[in-house]
Amino acid sequence: MKSWVTPYESLRQRLQAARELAELVAHEPDAAMSAELESESAQLAQAVEAFELQAMLQGPEDERDALLTIHPGAGGTESQDWAEMLMRMYVRWAERHGFEVSVLDLLPGEEAGIKSVSIEIKGQYAYGYLKAEKGVHRLVRISPYDSQARRHTSFASVFVYPEVDDTIEIDLREEDIRMDVFRASGAGGQHVNKTSSAVRLTHIPTGIVVSCQQERSQSKNKATAYKMLRAALYQRKLEEQEAARAALEATKTDNSWGNQIRSYVFQPYTMVNDHRTELKVSDVQRVMDGDLDEFIQAYLKRFGSKAA
Repeated sequence: MKSWVTPYESLRQRLQAARELAELVAHEPDAAMSAELESESAQLAQAVEAFELQAMLQGPEDERDALLTIHPGAGGTESQDWAEMLMRMYVRWAERHGFEVSVLDLLPGEEAGIKSVSIEIKGQYAYGYLKAEKGVHRLVRISPYDSQARRHTSFASVFVYPEVDDTIEIDLREEDIRMDVFRASGAGGQHVNKTSSAVRLTHIPTGIVVSCQQERSQSKNKATAYKMLRAALYQRKLEEQEAARAALEATKTDNSWGNQIRSYVFQPYTMVNDHRTELKVSDVQRVMDGDLDEFIQAYLKRFGSKAA
């Protein structure tokens, strides 16, 4: 409750003080006080906007940590490279907000990029913000992997799950889970490819598969994989209860033209266009460096807490 009451009281007191200053300036004009009033008005507007944004994050899972997955669409190396670019973008965004980021599972591409990645992002309202990123992201650029320097269009799908609260019960029976171990893949080192420390869990009743190779210890990877599986099962349960969740799942399988939520154009001009909110930003490099707040805010303002 403090996280709501304290900011509200602070804003109310600042607004009252600004009104009193405005009355004083109206009766006794003063350049210094006028400048102070203008500065405080601009800061108050930003603070109120941030508070309004928080008010939109009232979904039952909005406060939770997030599990974010990225999968490239058809297109081989070009799409896999795009998936890795998106991964970097979200990591940068999370770091800007002081969130804790952990790469739980990463499958690298043969030449470049990634075939898939699962990232855990810990921080207040991480899921509430990142739910705005669910969907297909489209890239248009001159491919560095094309010897003829032709322009290519690539797709990658992003999906976000709320991380399961430990107090929520999920029926996870040992007899329903098949565990496979395999050797971790990576850039190299003393441990990579020498021991079967990576863990893959298959939930037989639902067919959900998760894997983790982050740690050197098989037991730690197993514990993290169980955590990922519980999160996936929790999400599945919510989807069964709400029709909107089922629609979100469908976006994961339709990773192609016409379904994108946002387009990132590098050539012949630079533009990031969110097709849901019609927000356009010309500085594509700033966006790729993790400056996503403008898009997230536009999405939440338009859809608010109704966004699933």
